[in-house]
Amino acid sequence: MPDTDSGALQELRVVEAELNERWPETKIEPSLERIRALTDLLAEPQRGYPVVHVAGTNGKSSTSRMVDALLSRRGLRVGRYTSPHLQMATERISIDGGPISPSGYVEAYRDVAPYVSIVDSRSEIAMSKFEVLTGMALAAFAEAPVEAAVLEVGLGGSWDATNVADAQVAVLCPVSVDHAEYLGSDIAGIAAEKAGVIKPDSVVVLASQPAEAERVIMERIAEVGATVAREGHEFGVLERTVAVGGQMLRLQGLSGIYDEVFLPLHGEHQARNAALALATVEAFFGAGAEHHLDADTIGEAFAGVITPGRLERVRAAPSVLVDAAHNPHGARALADALTSEFSFRRLVAVVSVMADKDARGILAELEPVVEELVITRNSSPRAMDPDELAGLAAEVFGQERIGVEPRLDDAVESAIGMAEETSDPGEAISGGGVVITGSVVTAGEGRALFGKEPA
Repeated sequence: MPDTDSGALQELRVVEAELNERWPETKIEPSLERIRALTDLLAEPQRGYPVVHVAGTNGKSSTSRMVDALLSRRGLRVGRYTSPHLQMATERISIDGGPISPSGYVEAYRDVAPYVSIVDSRSEIAMSKFEVLTGMALAAFAEAPVEAAVLEVGLGGSWDATNVADAQVAVLCPVSVDHAEYLGSDIAGIAAEKAGVIKPDSVVVLASQPAEAERVIMERIAEVGATVAREGHEFGVLERTVAVGGQMLRLQGLSGIYDEVFLPLHGEHQARNAALALATVEAFFGAGAEHHLDADTIGEAFAGVITPGRLERVRAAPSVLVDAAHNPHGARALADALTSEFSFRRLVAVVSVMADKDARGILAELEPVVEELVITRNSSPRAMDPDELAGLAAEVFGQERIGVEPRLDDAVESAIGMAEETSDPGEAISGGGVVITGSVVTAGEGRALFGKEPA
């Protein structure tokens, strides 16, 4: 667990304030020059350990956590870099399966800060917050030292700061439209950008993709001479059964079949993420029958996986779930899981979406499974105005099915009351549910409301 010493937390707030003076992660200038200059000054820490690079539109964080768990259970010391965080910045840099401590985060920043200043002085554009964070993570992993690093792409691929590393295994999660202001809305173009993480002679573990995305990715694989393993061909989910607290899986890996794998996560999309992670770790160690992973090790690793803010239950009665779905693809996966794995008598959604996201698309995916909607606003300055979001929601849900509560805590309290309502005074109030969703920030703040610690 991260230390909670008040002095360390105060230092962390100071560091975050300094980082927040830089360009935010929503503003980029496509170039690897600054991060390369920083890593050169740091003696290229990213070359001190093998790298698994996870790209795609949805599923990156969950897949990264599963890969981390599998590698760790095999006895490796693992560093994991993910973004954005749900509750606390320390979540982004993980070593030994947990967030770096606040004091460790501050130390990582102080270690790289002098070199960041040098890069800033030599560039017309100062390093962005994400670039500095990436440098911090790469250096912290070298200092630990780790035996493997799992790096989640922040945005895109080719020009993402994490692409300063040359991955031994590149993972391509499902590609769809998101961050259209930077990546456009053309699936082929988005796929080409994300495929930039594929390096010569690497192994690519490829999730099922839209045809136009797969074509572009396969062209990149051929161009650089990489090897590919494809979901539905070399690996995949053979069977999936809903179980108490998650699902039971039968997985086809690159090195054989793994039976009775319990995954304490909900949704077909998480089962597919599990297959993707399994194939990634097999590729990392060298696929083939002679490299078949120990079934007990695989089972223990998956059984212990935690994915905060991904269809996570934070209250039992009525059930309150939080989910970080922030685009239509993610909302569709959420809706499918809610339909297939839960039987709510009445489901109420609490929604706050960022202003630059496809809010209408998210709402349209949720509409068939949600009875009522409470529109609110999270604490991010990028959050869409509740009245504007309510206007879009009225077009999708109808005015009679929506309410507005500007504060998230009030919205959640209202939704819980709505979930417990019955039309018949004699009817039991059990079976109601609430899902808090629309963005990573919304999910993180929903977790915090119920006392969940950063993980």
